Amino acid sequence: MKTPELGPWLQRFFREHLSVQRNVSRATITSYRDTFRLLLRYLQTTHRGSLHLHALDLLTPNTVVRFLEHLERQRGNSVRTRNARLAAIRSFVHYLSDWLGPDLPTDVARILTIPRKRHAQRMIGFLTPQEVQAILDTTQDTWTGRRNHLLFLLLYNTGARISEILSLRVKDIGQGSAAVEVLGKGRKHRRLPLWRGTQSRLRRWIQENASSPEAPVLPNRFGQRLTRAGAAYHLQQMVRRASAQLPALKQRRISPHTFRHATAMSLLEAGVPLEVIALVLGHEGPTTTHQYLEASLAMKKKALEKLSPPALKRRRFRPDDELLRFLESL
Repeated sequence: MKTPELGPWLQRFFREHLSVQRNVSRATITSYRDTFRLLLRYLQTTHRGSLHLHALDLLTPNTVVRFLEHLERQRGNSVRTRNARLAAIRSFVHYLSDWLGPDLPTDVARILTIPRKRHAQRMIGFLTPQEVQAILDTTQDTWTGRRNHLLFLLLYNTGARISEILSLRVKDIGQGSAAVEVLGKGRKHRRLPLWRGTQSRLRRWIQENASSPEAPVLPNRFGQRLTRAGAAYHLQQMVRRASAQLPALKQRRISPHTFRHATAMSLLEAGVPLEVIALVLGHEGPTTTHQYLEASLAMKKKALEKLSPPALKRRRFRPDDELLRFLESL
């Protein structure tokens, strides 16, 4: 029996399975698309002819493992990115297995045996309230400066993901700008209240710039939604200016996501229960939020203060004769 071709099945995977049957988010489709675009380009270096017409058995465990190694060594991808690419490939193989059953080439099915690669978990990086304020204070009274100030103020106020804030449209702002409604992972909506200062800035910004309910709240200079790369670029400029006041910021890796960590740590150290913080952040449960508890040095120190250290017996130092003779000979 002729082995099925790669191209038609990959197109069905995206058009029917992901988009229609599973109705996954645009972010998921983009991530999967990038994975297979990289994989196909890699295969073009080792196989001749149109990849669309190649048989499925072009995909083997050895090919996929070499591709993953290529991502780490040649492209400099992290282990987390490697594992994300593998997850997309495994999803495609699961889809093929469900449809083809015993007709799926054995080597293709064996891709599912490739394990995720373990990696060291870095400590969470976060900003203190003083550092957040120093970064916000660097914005100027220009159109870009006011937008950037509002962007990072919203990130710190809500603890939302950068993609959630950048996706905000005018119609997502609650009456009186008292809250915003974001669409998070898993297509879950959640409403997040705003401080009075944030509300007034947001109202003023929308009055000056909003053109329609569908318009992005935080556009770029062309009126389109600001990208994550654009937000990261402006943040780096703000951090660079703030480092004149706080030199320690120069040595830090600070991204828009760091503001989310800053919100979580501030809530945690203020005594807010983990379950409530999980609701604010849009986590499935407090298990994910527990990482902030591990990163809080202040809470660890406070906990250790309740533990009495053992008494230490003081000993008077008595140098031996050899040491005294050495000192006297100098």
